[in-house]
Amino acid sequence: MKTRIITISREYGSGGIEIAKKVAAKLQLQFYDKALVAEIAKQTGFDRNFIEENGEYSPARSKYFFNLSQTEMASTGTLSIYDQIYIFQHNIITELAEKGDCVIVGRCADYILKDRKDCLHIFIHSAIAQRAKRITEEYKIVCEHPEEWLKEKDEKRQLYYKNYTDRIWGVCSNYHLTLASDKLGIENCVDTIVNLYRSIG
Repeated sequence: MKTRIITISREYGSGGIEIAKKVAAKLQLQFYDKALVAEIAKQTGFDRNFIEENGEYSPARSKYFFNLSQTEMASTGTLSIYDQIYIFQHNIITELAEKGDCVIVGRCADYILKDRKDCLHIFIHSAIAQRAKRITEEYKIVCEHPEEWLKEKDEKRQLYYKNYTDRIWGVCSNYHLTLASDKLGIENCVDTIVNLYRSIG
C-alpha cells in the first residue's frame, strides 16, 4: 500500500516541528500541528493554549497525581478534561488520515494510526544540551535551568503518552525511523524522511 501519512513525534527542542514543516513542504502534503490544535479547540470549546499544554503533557511529573486527577473525575461519572481532549484528538487525527495525504505532529498520532498500513512513523530526538541551546536561542524561552525544564517536559510527556497508549514514549520499536537531529542536522533529517517516503510510496 502506498505511504500517504507521516507522523512525527519529537522531543521538545529537537527541531521536530521545523523538520515536519519542511518535509510537508517538500512533499506537498497537508501539515497539521497548530491547525490540529485549532480544530480541537473549536470542537471542545477549550482554550487553544490549554489544549497545546494538556493534549500532550501530564499536569504533573508524578504518575500518582496524574492518576489522582483522572480518578477524581471518574468518581463523579464525568470524563476528565484530559480524557475529553484525547478523545477529540483521536477522532480528529483519524478523520485527517482518511481525508488525505498529510504530516501530523505529535499528540499520540503514531499510536492512534498504528494499525494503518499507509503511515510512516518518525521520532526526532537530540542531546539535551543542544535542545537547551535551541529553546533559549531560537525559541526565546527564558528559564534559569533550561535542561531541568526540558527534563520536566519530557517526564510529563512520557506520563501522558503511557497513560493513553500503554507504550513508552520514544522507544524505537514504536516507530519506523528515529533520527538524532543534533548529529544529522535539520536538513539531513528532512532529506532522509523525504527520500524514505518517496522510496516506499
